[in-house]
Amino acid sequence: MQEYLIVLNKDEDTVSIVNLQTNEIEKTIETDYNPHEVVVTPDGKKTYVTCSLGNKINIINNETFEIETTLEHPDFNFPHGLGVTNDGKKIYMASTYSEKVFIINSETDEIEKVFPTYQKLSHMISFSPDGKTVYVPNIGSDNMTVIDTAKEEIVNHFPVGKAPEGVAVHPNGEHLYVANQGDNNLYVINTKTFEVEHKRRVGSVPIRIVFSPDGKYALIPNRESGDLSIIETAHKLKENVRPWEVKRIRVGVWPGGTVFNEEGTLAFVANNKTNDISVINMETLKEDQRIEVGIHPDGIAYLKK
Repeated sequence: MQEYLIVLNKDEDTVSIVNLQTNEIEKTIETDYNPHEVVVTPDGKKTYVTCSLGNKINIINNETFEIETTLEHPDFNFPHGLGVTNDGKKIYMASTYSEKVFIINSETDEIEKVFPTYQKLSHMISFSPDGKTVYVPNIGSDNMTVIDTAKEEIVNHFPVGKAPEGVAVHPNGEHLYVANQGDNNLYVINTKTFEVEHKRRVGSVPIRIVFSPDGKYALIPNRESGDLSIIETAHKLKENVRPWEVKRIRVGVWPGGTVFNEEGTLAFVANNKTNDISVINMETLKEDQRIEVGIHPDGIAYLKK
């Protein structure tokens, strides 16, 4: 089995395929305009890339690392956040400026359903661990849209902080973490009651949240302050157990897309303005090295095949 990073270089319209055995770019793929977000199917066979300014989705065959299919739609208006169901059969995509959610059949690569959120700037897609719920942060409405994947329809909206963008559900399914880039803070929300149980200050303009596979840590790249907030999700201090920022480390300029390897021993952070990837050792909580990629890397995914 070989491990790869799939890195989207927004300002040169390419994807870098990085071999993690050598930390070298094995292949560069030309894409449509402004590749932004990425998701790999659970079987590792396909990669979906939203090209936000080109208003297209490029679909990569991971055996050949070639774009085999391109999707277009009249309502693709800055297609952005992506997610995949646990069985790999459906791809969800949020189109930011049309404020709609698209559901794509991953076997036929046809768009099966489109529906509006009726909120402002619907930007990302985040699945609950059980795959039953999708959360969509609406940057312009300061709230979260909740989608039932069995019904494939919206079942709720609830308020969060200002300009939410990063969102992820803890692996135990009990808490939703939301990075509010307008408030420079983290909300930890009970997924049953939608109550905010904790608020934490983080760096400037937090834009993503990614959990380690075991749920011990949540990583939050802070775009403007050029650092990475490391949240220990069950930090013990005296009699209290709570999420706590245990460290904030410098990475490159404008950090964005973040992903873990399968074991959770390493994390990778795409640094938009230094054109590299920070490799974070999750035992020492330090940056081990940098991997050079293309111009303005942002979306990033891990692939093992």
